[in-house]
Formats: sequence, structure tokens, C-alpha cells
Amino acid sequence: MAMLGVFLALCLLHAPLLPLPYFWDEAGYYIPAALDLSRHGLLVPQSTLPTGHTPLLSAYLAVVWRLFGFSPFVTRAALILVAGLTVVASCVLGRCGVRGQAKREIILWSALFLALSPLFFAQSSLAHPEILVALFTTLAVVALLRKRMVAFALVASLAVLSKETAVIFLPVAWLFAWRRRLEKRWRTWIALALPCVPLLAWALYYHRVTGFWTGNAQYLEYNLYSTLNPVRIFLTLLRRVWELFAAGCNWVLLLAGVMGLRLGGSLPGGTGEKGKGENGETETPQLTSDFTFLVVGLCTLYLLTLSLVGGAILPRYLLPVFPIFYLVVVTFIWRLPRKLARTACTFAAACLVGSWFVNPPYPFPFENNLAYADFIRLHQQAAHFLEKGPDDPSVLTAWPASGELTIPTLGYVSKPLHVTTIPGFTSQDFANTSAESFDLLYLYSRRWEPKNNWLARSALLQEMQRRYFGYSPQIPERTLVARYHLRLLANFERRGQWIRIYSRQ
Repeated sequence: MAMLGVFLALCLLHAPLLPLPYFWDEAGYYIPAALDLSRHGLLVPQSTLPTGHTPLLSAYLAVVWRLFGFSPFVTRAALILVAGLTVVASCVLGRCGVRGQAKREIILWSALFLALSPLFFAQSSLAHPEILVALFTTLAVVALLRKRMVAFALVASLAVLSKETAVIFLPVAWLFAWRRRLEKRWRTWIALALPCVPLLAWALYYHRVTGFWTGNAQYLEYNLYSTLNPVRIFLTLLRRVWELFAAGCNWVLLLAGVMGLRLGGSLPGGTGEKGKGENGETETPQLTSDFTFLVVGLCTLYLLTLSLVGGAILPRYLLPVFPIFYLVVVTFIWRLPRKLARTACTFAAACLVGSWFVNPPYPFPFENNLAYADFIRLHQQAAHFLEKGPDDPSVLTAWPASGELTIPTLGYVSKPLHVTTIPGFTSQDFANTSAESFDLLYLYSRRWEPKNNWLARSALLQEMQRRYFGYSPQIPERTLVARYHLRLLANFERRGQWIRIYSRQ
């Protein structure tokens, strides 16, 4: 009943988003990979560049499409089901990891914050594997806390099959077993090591098909070799800490949690005193020692590992630790007087919902909140405009717009248009582009660039972005207009994002 209620609530909240076409990484890899498996039985995709990701998301979507048909609505509903399960799993986690009289309210508030957090809410309907990893990682923590090692082996294996980076959790599990003296049982060691088996099997299969143990030459260069710079690692760690503890109004919760941790016992009506309630439970909300150990280990390893590898600093990679983050913070908040704790939680929930729509004053990935929906709707308008044009002009643009205009299965056009693709819209990208190579130029905002951009105010920050994260600003439009003798044909804008289509005069 809880699962059904959460699923229906999330579906209602996502109702306007369910029919939207596919977005960026969905369109670039995950949807083509799942289609290759569904239509041709290919575990390693051929219609897109293989990246070595383990195939559980593709298998899940392939089964769903076989049962209910292929459409964005079906895809997004299937992912919302996983998100609903993750919210329910976070409630189960709270029952295992928290003690105290306010336990029920802590569990409900932490689950609500997870569901309402802008990153989780946006990712709930997007075909990315991190939502699956979040579900199975949460269940793996529950299994460890309950000492159910067979269950741990199963859900941890599913986490690894969802995305290979879920293997980060295994060293924490091994240390937990050593701490609890569980490693003396040979069955425990088998369960703890078992999740490595499907990952090894996948690596062997992938190597046999592609010649690489993971990814491809370009993928490895971007996500591994280019990231191993001490300064970049430190800067990335700072960004990861910000993404987990502050971004998306998480700072409001963190501030309230710190107040509860430091001041709860000294405020009138606070629950900082370690007494006993009427039912024998401690009045002070507390994390169990086992849960605390897993929280510290999991968050530390995720932050460090994702600072060492990964060319794209995407906050969604941290989703697997979001359920435990919200549970810990709410536990601290509920050390405040009950009335103050409820007020703080209500205010924080309103801030999280507001962050669905309000973008931060610095660049961020559109997929962090409902900015991704604005991006899709804007590109739908432009695709409709081009498709209804009287001629079949050659359109010059960059991914993902190039894919949207040439791949009908993504949901933007009914037939492929004639498109020439360039890597991006920087000066270097246009260096070898001649005027004769296109009829129309399709320019759009590839990243969030607010007018009062915090990063743009500092030349040092701009230089650090360029040197360590490959940032280059888009070429000024007036430069392109003068170079190629362009005339503005159409202009589309939506909540700070824009598309401009130029024709050659």
C-alpha cells in the first residue's frame, strides 16, 4: 500500500513531464542501448558508442517496452516506479538506522525530503542508471544492518549491474563485516564477495566484444586519464561536497541539522538530554552505531572516488547516498523542540519544492531540476519549426540538437532532417566550418549561464574552469553573424534558456 501510494503521488507530480521526449544522455546512450537490447538482443549497443556501463537499466527498459510498448510515457513511468521503491526503501532504512521517540516522524520527513529534493525529483523520470543504484544501495545498507547476507549479496549485485561505480560500496561492507566480526563465517565472505562476480563476468564479456575492459579509448581518456591531476581532484572534491551538502537547498537542511546537533539539548523543550521516554526508548533521536559507520564510510568513499574519476562532474552520480544523507540530517533536526523541528522541516520542504523551478546563480546541469523540462520543450518548439519548413535545408548544430533532428525515436521529429554536426559552439568548433557547409545555423544555450553568474565575476574562477574542467564560452553571436552573413530566422526563449535559428543571406 505504501509503495502504491508513493508511486501514484510521484506520477501525479510528474504528470506534465511524462510525455516529454528524451533528454541529452538519455538520447545519447541509455535509450539507444536499451533499444538495441530490446530489438536485437545486444547487450553491448551498436547504434551508439558503447561506454562499458553494466546493462541492468537496458534490460529493465527492454522488458517494460516489450510489455507496454515503446514511448517516453512508458519509460518515465517505469523509472518513477523505481524512484517510488527508493523512497519506500529509505523508510525501511530509517527503521533500521534510527532510535528514539520521534522515529516515525523522522522516517516520514526524510522520505519526503528525498522525494522532493530537486535532483531526485528530476532524475525520478529520466532514464539514467543512478536511480537504480540508489534503490539497490539503500537496500544493501538495510541488509547489512539486519545481518541478512544473502539479501545483501543479491541487492549489491543488482546495484553493480545497474552501474559499475556501485562497487564503491563493497569496501565499506567488508570493513563493516570485520568490525562486527562477521568475517569469521565463510558464508558471510561468499556473500560479501559475490557482487564482484557479475561485474567480472560483464568485464570479460565486454572485453570479448569490444576489446576494452570498460568504455572505449575516448571514454577512458575523458573519464580517467584526464582527471588525474592533484589540483583538479581537490577542486572536484570541493564541488562534490557542495553538491551533496548545499546544492538544491540542501544547505537549509544542513543548517537546521547543525542547529539540532549543537543546540538541541540546550533549548527549552529540546531533546538533547539522554533520558527514557514512556515506552522505554531514548528521547534523543540517535543513529545506531552500525548505521553511523556505514554512513561515514559510504559518503567518504563516494566523495573521494567521484573526485578521482569522471570527466563530467554531474551531481546525479551522488544519488546513491542521498537517502542516508536526508535520514541523518532529519535525525539531527529532531533534536530541536518538536514545534521548532516541524517548522524547520516544513520550511525546508518548501525550499526544496521551490528549487524545482528556481535556478542557482551559477552554471549547473539542466538535469538537476526542472530546467531539463524547459530545455526539452524549447527544443520541441525549434524542431517543430524546422520540420514544418517548406524546404529541406542543411542545419548546422551540436549535440543533442543534432540527435533530436535526425533520430525520430527520440520524439522530436517525425522524419530525419539534414543536419551537419559540430562538437559545440566555441570559437574552436567553428574554426574549420565554411559558410557553404550549411543553410541554417541552430544555436542554443548548452549550459545555464545566468546574467548574474557568480563564476563570471572572478577571472581566477574562470581560468580554473578553463584549465581543469575544459570550460570554453560560446562564441559571440555577432561574430558568427558577421563571419557567415547570417539573418535571424527564429528566436525561442524559455526561463533563461534560448534557441536562435539563423539563415545565410
